[in-house]
Amino acid sequence: MSRLVPPRLRPGALFRPPFDPFLTALSATVLLAVLLPASGTAATVVDGVATGAIGLLFFLYGVRLSAREAWDGLRHWRLHLTVLAATFLLFPLLGLAARGLVPWLLAPQLYTGLLFLCLVPSTVQSSIAFTSIARGNVPAAICAGSFSSLAGILLTPLLVALLLAQQAGGFSTDAVLRIVWQLLLPFLAGQLTRRWTACFVARHSGMCRVVDRGSILLVVYVAFSEGMVAGVWHQVTPLRIGALLLVEAALLAVMLVLTWYVPKRLGFDRADLIAIQFAGSKKSLAAGLPMAGVLFGAHAGLAVLPLMLFHQLQLMVCAAIAKRRSRLSPPGPHRHGGPVGAGGRTKRAAGPAANRNRREQPVAHTPHQER
Repeated sequence: MSRLVPPRLRPGALFRPPFDPFLTALSATVLLAVLLPASGTAATVVDGVATGAIGLLFFLYGVRLSAREAWDGLRHWRLHLTVLAATFLLFPLLGLAARGLVPWLLAPQLYTGLLFLCLVPSTVQSSIAFTSIARGNVPAAICAGSFSSLAGILLTPLLVALLLAQQAGGFSTDAVLRIVWQLLLPFLAGQLTRRWTACFVARHSGMCRVVDRGSILLVVYVAFSEGMVAGVWHQVTPLRIGALLLVEAALLAVMLVLTWYVPKRLGFDRADLIAIQFAGSKKSLAAGLPMAGVLFGAHAGLAVLPLMLFHQLQLMVCAAIAKRRSRLSPPGPHRHGGPVGAGGRTKRAAGPAANRNRREQPVAHTPHQER
């Protein structure tokens, strides 16, 4: 994984605002759906295009995931199990505990979206970026995010079927089949064809970025349009949205504490703790929105709103934490790349190259889009 060594820190880059520019496009898409919702034949056409875009998105996910890097990362299996437990065990338990806030604080429709938020996989790009800023174990963050995204293709629909069967708008076996056809099969096709497609995808990364973002924007437009046509948005008041933000802030704070102090008691070193905290405390907007579109159908609008709000909240909070961790990190070499040895320890290079790596600074950007 030596090619994963991040670039040098640009002057002043750590002070770049942690806002995600992609949220501007998401906000504009929501506004367009409110002002000009798709209905009738137009809704059918847009929904079909969104379905095809989601399939292409997960096909590209399969092409980009290197099986060899994934197997290399399994050497640090304790770290990855810890991240998976935080993502698919602690988060769902906290989401279920929030059921006690309904209806006096959380609207039932927004609680459904909050619980769905707790079931989606972790991020990849933002976990890597924040881990690097904080001088943590970047190779471990890469593998942990990839494993979480891969596991989420299977675990998220199963958890939705188990925990949201009565609230997911008629979730049934048909929804499982839609997940298989629209998400799992395209992903497997990407994995099977990556021998021939990986180089093409790597050369046309700009085109892939357009597909990534375009498919998400289509899902958001379809979901919010269906909500406007069905008249569900009058059920949500600004006061309810404010209460949702407070609950999400508390949820994020609890997860940040748990993903730092529990692994610390388990004996992980500082670099691993940083990777676990950033990979285990966040949720993927890019993976969650397409899944919500498939699972919830016409009810997806309210289901994706908590995830969209949590996305911005986690970027702002984690950016501040990463900067603080970077200032508090002791001087010396950090694990930003290099071959991963047994137990996840990164082997040190020898000679002048090692000295250059010690001076290497972390990535200093907030991701424009996460996976």
